[in-house]
Amino acid sequence: MWDKFLYKFTKWLDPKLDKYRPKKPEVKYTPKNLEEFIGVLQRTPKNVLSAKDRARIAAVMNFEERKVEDLMMPKSKMVFVNEKDFLGPLMLDKLYKSGFTNFPVVDNYNKVKGIIHTEALNMLEIKKTDRASKYMDKEVYYLHEGDNLGKVKEEIERTNSYYYLVLNEKDELAGFFTIQMLLDYLVN
Repeated sequence: MWDKFLYKFTKWLDPKLDKYRPKKPEVKYTPKNLEEFIGVLQRTPKNVLSAKDRARIAAVMNFEERKVEDLMMPKSKMVFVNEKDFLGPLMLDKLYKSGFTNFPVVDNYNKVKGIIHTEALNMLEIKKTDRASKYMDKEVYYLHEGDNLGKVKEEIERTNSYYYLVLNEKDELAGFFTIQMLLDYLVN
């Protein structure tokens, strides 16, 4: 009782005295489960955690649940090259204008035979007799639409590839997936 009175009296004499008062140790809150953690994130003020930072945290937290089909480019937007196509100026212009860096090479039955990488096109001297099959990489890697991003990570480590064709549940071509799509999901 006397301590309280003495403190109040001296505080009245010197308002700056509070900075000398011993502070109680700060107790840090630790969420006990994922729901509590998400609650803490949602309550965190925007000046501490921006919307962009919240989205990044959510992307990392949902990494294993996200599927290839959520991020892939659909087949309808892909640009294909027939293995017998000539790689002349018109074809090269079409490929460069597409904005893509990899192009599946198909046969007359639309079966994928390989991939042409833009890097290969940049280094070649085009002749009117050069066909696409001459410059294609026959090594093609596949993912399935239903694969989660954890599986994608394993495939990237295993194959060291940048570009994957995506198959649906009937093993038909559904689109493509790149490492850039994965990075965009995680950091944008």
